[in-house]
Amino acid sequence: MALIVQKYGGTSVGTIDRIRNVAARIKRTRDEGNQVVAVVSAMSGITDKLIGMAKEFGDTPREREMDVLLATGEQQSIALVTLALHEAGVEAVSVTGRQAGILTTGSHTRGRIEDIRPDFMCRSLEEGKSLVVAGFQGVTPEGMIHTLGRGGSDLTAIAVAAAVKADVCQILTDVDGVYTCDPRIVPNARKLPEISYDEMLELASSGAKVMQSRSVEFAKKYGVVFEVRSSLNDNPGTLVLEEHPAMENVVIRGVSIERSQARVTITGIPDEPGMSGKILGALGDAEINLDMILSNIAHDGMARHSFTMHTNDLGKAQAALKPVLAEISPLAKVETEAGIAKLSCVGIGMRSHSGVAATMFKALGAAGINIGMISTSEIKIAVTVEETRIEDAARAVHDAFHLDQAPA
Repeated sequence: MALIVQKYGGTSVGTIDRIRNVAARIKRTRDEGNQVVAVVSAMSGITDKLIGMAKEFGDTPREREMDVLLATGEQQSIALVTLALHEAGVEAVSVTGRQAGILTTGSHTRGRIEDIRPDFMCRSLEEGKSLVVAGFQGVTPEGMIHTLGRGGSDLTAIAVAAAVKADVCQILTDVDGVYTCDPRIVPNARKLPEISYDEMLELASSGAKVMQSRSVEFAKKYGVVFEVRSSLNDNPGTLVLEEHPAMENVVIRGVSIERSQARVTITGIPDEPGMSGKILGALGDAEINLDMILSNIAHDGMARHSFTMHTNDLGKAQAALKPVLAEISPLAKVETEAGIAKLSCVGIGMRSHSGVAATMFKALGAAGINIGMISTSEIKIAVTVEETRIEDAARAVHDAFHLDQAPA
């Protein structure tokens, strides 16, 4: 008997018929002799509807109350899925974040899992029950309802799998695995049979929508092997696991894109110790996530910093920078540029193969695509390009590395 955690997204539980399909899938898994813990999201569209209702009372509703409101979406789902299981003859119980023992910390609407105390879940499993756990939520030490932010249900599934010592965690969604690129952009993209934690983490943090990066980090930390697969069929998915030596034979595992990026450039900064800390500290205090960061000295001897962020954070960034730059120097100025996107090539094979950047840049040049900023890590090369050319860029690079072909 295996203990399997299955996560179902909002599309999978989007209608009553789909909820019955989820219940049937859980029943099949049980009938094969397995124990099942299902983690579910809110029905598709419900979270947006709740946010819209809250904004009827003002554009900036208080985050504590948003947590209370948004958590009801998942609680609706777990009750309906549990009722469908009862209808199918399966003994099951719904489990809220509090009942699951998910303890959280951090700001409201952006909670982080601190610990899980799975006593109730373990007792229920020992009684032979299947569990239907609310994703996306936990509880603070003060007993406040706390949501986990974007991708929170994936994170819940991985964390629950670690807490109950599941044999495998299945992330069931409307795609049937991890592809070499988004098939909607690159029609000949190929589904990967497996991918390492580090590669999946880089792809997720670079715009791939299959998994949220925090979930992959958690899985790597606690050694949770998980599989991304479709909830609509029984086809094998993509296993995400610790890397093994054969993985390095594949130079590039995949290509990802991230739209709606903006670049902020600050000029006129004195070339003195502590300046970068003041600037990045102000942005960090404003909870703005930066991506690429470049720094150099201009011809006038003043420092120049450039970094990218999501376009939605531009206004907040400018507000956060205004007082600190006034303190630093009267010459400091902020320039912004929207309408850019990021293209990333990822593969642990980069560690042992040369010429990856040259192949990537030649492909972009041949396609007439100009490169802006460049950022590298041990297993990733990322560039910014005009957002209007990002899909052309993805196809050109995907073809250059022959990612449509399975490795020999």
